[in-house]
Amino acid sequence: MTSFRYERFATDGAARLGRLHTAHGAIDTPAFMPVGTAATVKAMQPESVAATGAQIVLGNTYHLMLRPGAERIDRLGGLHRFMNWSGPILTDSGGFQVMSLAKLRKLDENGVTFQSHHDGSSHHLSPERSMEIQRLLGADITMAFDECTPFPATPAQAADSMRLSMRWAVRSKAAFVERPGHGLFGIVQGGIYSDLRAESARALIDIGFDGYAVGGLAVGEGQEAMFATLDATVPLLPEDRPRYLMGVGRPSDIVGAVLRGIDMFDCVMPTRSGRTAQAFTRRGTVNLRNARHQDDPRPLEEGCACPACRSYSRAYLHHLIRSEEILGPMLLTWHNIQAYQDLMRDLRAAIGAGRVAAFAAEAAAREALGDIPAL
Repeated sequence: MTSFRYERFATDGAARLGRLHTAHGAIDTPAFMPVGTAATVKAMQPESVAATGAQIVLGNTYHLMLRPGAERIDRLGGLHRFMNWSGPILTDSGGFQVMSLAKLRKLDENGVTFQSHHDGSSHHLSPERSMEIQRLLGADITMAFDECTPFPATPAQAADSMRLSMRWAVRSKAAFVERPGHGLFGIVQGGIYSDLRAESARALIDIGFDGYAVGGLAVGEGQEAMFATLDATVPLLPEDRPRYLMGVGRPSDIVGAVLRGIDMFDCVMPTRSGRTAQAFTRRGTVNLRNARHQDDPRPLEEGCACPACRSYSRAYLHHLIRSEEILGPMLLTWHNIQAYQDLMRDLRAAIGAGRVAAFAAEAAAREALGDIPAL
């Protein structure tokens, strides 16, 4: 059986080129994980997701425990078979969704009791139950159960939240069932306070995890504060373990985080934007709802390999969006996931060539140009 391990092939400054081996295959890093919250990457078939170059997707404990249920997915052969995805899957622990979506939640030392946002039914999620659900799903990468510290938070609030997460991390590690090719990640918390981030990182390293995530960012603090937090946090994490920045983000966020030593990312932005007429290109975002595209025969982005760019014009994509045809969001979502995977491919190539800083500068300059001029 494949062992769960991380290889580092090259570095360029703090940026790292590597590969993470799991039970369901390898992941070249830096990597972006499309979000398949409810066992589907919205508006995409699994084969289409794989065709973009994505090697791993993300599923969510909270959503899947409520519908269709972890035990049901286990009886049906696990999440990989259920959603027809043969590659690695990372599952979020559910803590963030409990805090952001659930009704009438009650948090205590044991965990969180909450009412489903679907039907109001009562549920309890603890570190032990989160580990059990993620095992039933068959996740290649399991996330420790934590509380996502809200923003803004005072130092005292951030400290209390982080220390609760660290106690839950101990319990998550104790409840995790070791299997070949499967790993458990701890999550560094502490808000925007560098001393709390350092305390959290030390606690997680003492517990011992297969990988380390940085959570509680991209929640409203802004890019400058996020990068400052990464500057203070990432150097404290073990060099022989993968590093995952949760819920990030825009292309410029990803580039900046790679420059600071992050290996893995996820975000709903490319899929959500695809459903709301926004496309990501190397020259920034494009709103296909705008009338400027209605007579434009050019592709959305020259040279992009996705079907939206290969086979259709901006005028047609605009027509689909304005007509509220479902093909529009499908094509834009495919394009956006392709754009993110192309960014990761280019970042890996730049690190390997020792020119990632130059690549970052070129990408920023190109994005600053804005979309191609209207015809």
